[in-house]
Amino acid sequence: MSVAEIHEVDGGSPIGEIFSPSRAEAFEERFVDMLNGGAACLMVSVGHRTGLFDALEDGAWVSSDALATRAGLDERYVREWLGAMVTSGIVECDGQTTTYRLPSEHGACLTRAATPNNLAMFAQYIAELGSVEGDIVHCFEHGGGVPYERFGRFHEIMAEDSGQSVLPALEEHILPLIPGIQEKLASGIRVLDLGCGRGRALMDMAARYPASRFTGFDLSAEALAWATAEAEERGLGNVRFEMRDLATFDADAEPAAFDFVTTFDAVHDQGSPRAMVRGIRRTLAEGGVYMAQDINGSSHVHENTDHPIGTLLYTISCMHCMTVSLAQKDGEGLGAMWGRQKAIEIFNEAGFGSVEVNELSHDVQNCYYVCRP
Repeated sequence: MSVAEIHEVDGGSPIGEIFSPSRAEAFEERFVDMLNGGAACLMVSVGHRTGLFDALEDGAWVSSDALATRAGLDERYVREWLGAMVTSGIVECDGQTTTYRLPSEHGACLTRAATPNNLAMFAQYIAELGSVEGDIVHCFEHGGGVPYERFGRFHEIMAEDSGQSVLPALEEHILPLIPGIQEKLASGIRVLDLGCGRGRALMDMAARYPASRFTGFDLSAEALAWATAEAEERGLGNVRFEMRDLATFDADAEPAAFDFVTTFDAVHDQGSPRAMVRGIRRTLAEGGVYMAQDINGSSHVHENTDHPIGTLLYTISCMHCMTVSLAQKDGEGLGAMWGRQKAIEIFNEAGFGSVEVNELSHDVQNCYYVCRP
């Protein structure tokens, strides 16, 4: 029995509203699609992590047994995964031979070879956030937040996300937003990255600009341990990482210590974002510049209804960005969708009189703020 039929049996409708059976049926169909889509995202995450999409990259027909052998996985699980991929329309199946193939048009956004256009990577957020659903429900009922350490793979996923959105564009598109900064980096300046996570962007700059000195601050011991080991392995002697709680950075920041400060998707999930931004202003040397990459959206929800990934961003915000902020003492809980209006307000309050907002054509997720005193 459909939603419309149930309503006809029960009778009535909310006061002031004319019930539309066709609209109800359309929403029911849409919601079923959403359920299937959510389930598919879990399986896409599995396919990404296990390398199954990469094993299907050649587009050739293959049996589940041959695919499992190719990927080094258990055939029974691979076969069930293929069932989800076929019914979701991601993978094709030949019923006569019981073989499978990934169309090249689908592989163009699902394999590691497709980077920076690999959308399968983003599906990992769904699985990771689902792991803390019980904690989030508790927060709905009692307030508070879920701390960073409850998220087992978030830094790993964020590093991969950054590897697609930031690293490929850093030299050609992002740094040129600040005229002359590449020349200064080549000559040698002091650079600070706050909320650096695994520090991939910082290490890329350190490798390209050996005359400059790079410092990364973050709260996660796991992320910093990975970054330090990676920097040592790459022989990067001009970069260092330090564990810092940025909640009091406005008081702790060394005055005029850095010429260039960056944050990559790091302001909105701080416990005290305003204190961090005030500290950035304090630690900038004369003539210095601050660049913030952050989520591109409006501070007003009604202006985000046509955002291409608005639902995903609000979900990530609720189940990670906002809650890790609220888990900290007096956390503000800005959330990922704090928006341009609130960002400009906070940057201005901190003493940045000039705030330029830039978008990049390849990146619908972020905008880039160039802030000067």
